[in-house]
This record gives sequence, C-alpha cells and structure tokens, in this order.
Amino acid sequence: MATKTLTITEEAYERLAQYKSEQESFTDVIIKHFPKHSLSELIGIWPHEEVEKLRAHIQERRKASRERMNRIARRLQ
Repeated sequence: MATKTLTITEEAYERLAQYKSEQESFTDVIIKHFPKHSLSELIGIWPHEEVEKLRAHIQERRKASRERMNRIARRLQ
C-alpha cells in the first residue's frame, strides 16, 4: 500500500487523536470520519430552496461575467 507523509500542527494532531482508539491507525480514523462521497450520493442533502437560491446566484454571476467580458471586448476593438 502506498503511503504519504503529512505535516500537521500539534492542535490538529490532538484533535485527530481524540477520535483514535488504541486498535486504530490514524488512517482508520480519517477513513471512518471522512468517507468518500460521489456527487450522486450528495444529491438531496440540501433543501430544494437552498439549491434554487444557489442556482439563481450562479446564473446571475455568469450573466454579470459575460456582460463584463463583452464590455471589455468592445473597448479593445
């Protein structure tokens, strides 16, 4: 199994160690408390209203960005 070495602060180490039993490795703790999720598993977690607000905000920002890029392009012509 491939491994990586991480550098963390003492505070981070202490917090992580609180979740570790003598039988577990830090790898076990990380995998247990930070499971891997696919996007399809996350669908439905946010309330519909929040998703719609986020979607509207993204659309507004995209529109504003396109308008700004158009203004810049017109100035450069």
